[in-house]
Amino acid sequence: MKKNYSQIYFFSENIPFQLKGKQKIKKWISDVVLQQKHVVGNITFVFCSDDYLLKINQHYLNHDTFTDIISFDYSELIDANKKLISGEIYISIQRVKENAKLNKQTFTQELHRVIIHGILHFCGFKDKRQEEKKLMRKMEDKSLDKLFSENEILRKA
Repeated sequence: MKKNYSQIYFFSENIPFQLKGKQKIKKWISDVVLQQKHVVGNITFVFCSDDYLLKINQHYLNHDTFTDIISFDYSELIDANKKLISGEIYISIQRVKENAKLNKQTFTQELHRVIIHGILHFCGFKDKRQEEKKLMRKMEDKSLDKLFSENEILRKA
């Protein structure tokens, strides 16, 4: 399958945030997608505030809670076989910072975990039941190990 990570986009909405190492992150995401036997379609990440993500959560999901990530998977609309993955992933930078402290991780480590969590959802992984959560965490850890082993700079950030 052809590697194509030029269709992965990063934006910020209502907060000043710049993702560091965008090209390395795009390559990493693409590698994870390909390992899962999928192809990268259009994937958009939007980094935002808690309030911005709360409004999305309330409006689209009828949940009145803060969260670190919401993903909208459009893969099925584009490809019935769901091999070509496409969607939008919204990430609250405030929530990631808080979760990093709670989980005794660096902000960068936690941010990358959330990024790949959304991608793994697009690849078909779930996390509602306990067994699914364990598998999701295992896949996140495996993906993060690959990223940080290949990119010493990202590990130290």
